[in-house]
Amino acid sequence: MVTKRRIQRMRDMLENRQWDLTVVFENIHDPHNVSAILRSCDAVGIDAVHLLYTNEAFPELGEKTSASAKKWIDISMHSEYGELRSSLKQLDMTIYAACIAPGAKTIFEIDWTLPSAILVGNEHRGVSDEAVQIADEKIMIPMFGMVESLNVSVATAVILYEACRQRIAKNMYPAPEIVEPWLEDKLKKWIGPG
Repeated sequence: MVTKRRIQRMRDMLENRQWDLTVVFENIHDPHNVSAILRSCDAVGIDAVHLLYTNEAFPELGEKTSASAKKWIDISMHSEYGELRSSLKQLDMTIYAACIAPGAKTIFEIDWTLPSAILVGNEHRGVSDEAVQIADEKIMIPMFGMVESLNVSVATAVILYEACRQRIAKNMYPAPEIVEPWLEDKLKKWIGPG
């Protein structure tokens, strides 16, 4: 049986959900990276993520590695770039591809208070050319050492917390547009049959 305290915690969490901020995982291979990204998404209040797997099998996620974060986040699967872009554009999202490329803006130049999808790529290959083509902007994290990039899960967390910082400054936590029927439906889904 779920306690009243646990239900209140779920309700508080749902009131902070950021409907218009998401992450796209492109062909991320390592289940530990997928799990770490899901945990970061949950931590900043992301409600739904998108998995774009075109040439990798989606890794198995155990409860131990994901720390149950996958239970709290809706996951949409995609196998085509155009279909993913259409899905995100229906939500009025700007798609930002995280990559080291000419013309990439730093994550500090982006207004993360607007509807945004952060597209992160495979551990070895990075974001693919096809993914860059469906993106609206290329973004990068400034690096001042000899290493050119961060682990994909670390990089995603850095980007998400810049978005979170900006959203806190604009009083977007709790989210102003949370609808009570949606919140009650989510609670019922999470609590399960009573």
